[in-house]
Amino acid sequence: MSEIHDTDRPDDRHVRPDSVSDGTVQALGTLSEALETAEQARGHLYAFHQLTGGADLTLGKAVEQLRAAGHGEQADLVEREIVGRNVIPGCWTFQIVEAYNATYYAPFADVERQVRQELAEGRAHLYEAEMKEARRTRGHPDHTARP
Repeated sequence: MSEIHDTDRPDDRHVRPDSVSDGTVQALGTLSEALETAEQARGHLYAFHQLTGGADLTLGKAVEQLRAAGHGEQADLVEREIVGRNVIPGCWTFQIVEAYNATYYAPFADVERQVRQELAEGRAHLYEAEMKEARRTRGHPDHTARP
């Protein structure tokens, strides 16, 4: 019989409590997947925020260059109509990010955490941990259960 090392067993944080059913693990996995999708959306929102801010700063350079090239009227137009413009009525992108975080993301993360706490002692990624256990090759150095 081969020797079992600590890395061959999953850590307790990723072992389903005895009272948790397959259906509950599946539902918690789907809830986690939905939160991960919201995390991706949030990342895209931050990218939108940074890209739009970068575009606005680059517009400032364009205004300077138009002026330097003798095109003051066009520089004034760009500066007046576009530089510093709201991206939706009354809002710059940072305000959209703040509203998303407060209105949607933070409550979503809080509810997901609460449901995990109530149903699985707060343990995260049980579905994925069980998938890993089912798919890994025991004894293989690159298939250990944990670091």
